[in-house]
Amino acid sequence: MSFTAGNDDSVWSAGFQTSSTPTWIKAGMNRSNDRTNLETSLYRPVKDFLEGLGFVVKGEVGGCDLVALKGDDPPVVVVCELKLNFNLELVLQGVDRAAVSDEVWLAARLSSCGKGRESDARFRNLCRLLSFGLLGVTPNGEVEVLVSPAAPTPRKNPRRRSRLVEEHRRRRGDPIEGGGSRAPIMTAYRQRALACAAALARGPRRPRELKTWIPDASKILQGNVYGWFVRVDRAVYELTESGQSALRRWPQPALSPGLPSSAAAYQG
Repeated sequence: MSFTAGNDDSVWSAGFQTSSTPTWIKAGMNRSNDRTNLETSLYRPVKDFLEGLGFVVKGEVGGCDLVALKGDDPPVVVVCELKLNFNLELVLQGVDRAAVSDEVWLAARLSSCGKGRESDARFRNLCRLLSFGLLGVTPNGEVEVLVSPAAPTPRKNPRRRSRLVEEHRRRRGDPIEGGGSRAPIMTAYRQRALACAAALARGPRRPRELKTWIPDASKILQGNVYGWFVRVDRAVYELTESGQSALRRWPQPALSPGLPSSAAAYQG
């Protein structure tokens, strides 16, 4: 849904001049007074949009950029905050305004390249979770509804949730600290691959010899995701130099040729 707020002269009377280049691009973005003027220039299109929905709109009421009322005894109260860009500060302002309103709308200009926060599904989903509406204002004064305050919250993803729980349960111990981004993640799969590598460190083996302790050993050896294994005979694998390096990087419990019960830690 969208609403075109009149002609250019009436829409941008708060500080815009008709031009092929939007004033907010020409203005110095680092100057606080220009930013204030630009945010004010968003007011008229949003005001016209809400008035088209039957609200009575006034600006700068009780510290809110825009307050709209509809009906009486008691009226429906809508608060809208304006910013040049969709960002966290705008959301935080909305959180503060939620205590005094029935609906919160967040309005900002749409990015010229279409790569702003308004295009980020995570940002839109955050607003859905908070029951905030999102309005995007184009340079020609059109107001686009990006998210409605009544939009349903993001649906659960049972498949992703199941994978998350499975990975948590299959991972042994807590092998890596959260928050890192460069080090390889010690997933449950990598742990089991290392267990296979430790078993092959003493010499070639068949997947069936490992299956009792590592049920998916055959899949791991055949898949060879990390390049740690090589088939040297029919259903016989040995460790590559890359696999040996992996064991030096992530030392594993010493395993005897008979694979003692300590290897059972990798089962499942």
